[in-house]
Amino acid sequence: MTRTALGPPRRPARKRFGQHFLEAAWVQKVVDAIRPQPDDRFLEIGPGRGALTAALASRCRSIVAVEIDRDLAADLADTAPPNVRVVAGDFLETPLHEWREHPHAYRVAANLPYNVGTPILFRLLALAREGVLTDAVLMLQREVAARLVVRPPHRNWGPLGVFAQLQADVERVLTLPPGAFRPPPRVHSAVVRLRFREDAVAVGDYARFVHLVRGLFMHRRKTLANALREMEPGTVSRAERYPVALSVERALADAHLDGKRRPETLQLAELARLSQSHTSV
Repeated sequence: MTRTALGPPRRPARKRFGQHFLEAAWVQKVVDAIRPQPDDRFLEIGPGRGALTAALASRCRSIVAVEIDRDLAADLADTAPPNVRVVAGDFLETPLHEWREHPHAYRVAANLPYNVGTPILFRLLALAREGVLTDAVLMLQREVAARLVVRPPHRNWGPLGVFAQLQADVERVLTLPPGAFRPPPRVHSAVVRLRFREDAVAVGDYARFVHLVRGLFMHRRKTLANALREMEPGTVSRAERYPVALSVERALADAHLDGKRRPETLQLAELARLSQSHTSV
């Protein structure tokens, strides 16, 4: 292994962690997209060899870097600037108290592994709802980025876009070719910025809204009426189908929605109305 001026030794990428390290030539472009400020506190997920970590550390107050690869975490802890704290662990399983040092909100910078990018996004959204995060600049697979920024009606409109756009302004700020990483992935990547804010529309009971959205898009090829009927519990006998049909029709009428539409056509406000009207969901 050779040591670089940017930090730790160049350990080989490990496939089981989905590692693709950002090349030095692209680091400044990503930093420009992040726009760090002197008082910012960052959470970096997957710092890898520390190229982005070093560039950010010189321009912000502090960084806590969560790295699943314990060898890379040890290397980075040995070479990182004093304002960087390294936490070895899986971000999806690391409790909040193990990395959060201050009550202040954090900014996020991350090169997300393709194999767990979506679960990490959902955890970031949950943390943002708790006031832990202010924004996130993420490198992820281009197809996942498309699902974040898409608007209905579109076949890619689904839970990820719904939940992200409910509570964040989302924009794609940079496209990264495979050559921006080593080893090069087989797909293109994108840099996406999420600026967290209050919900765009009132959804009422958030847990019920989540349940409705996930249920509808599990049946995205069905009409709204049929998708809602599929979600109803206990619809196993003919005797139960009639009251269920009435319940679905009433919910659609209260939400002013045509039951022949499909989930991928629904705007955020329409999903919110349906969630609040369909009380049996």
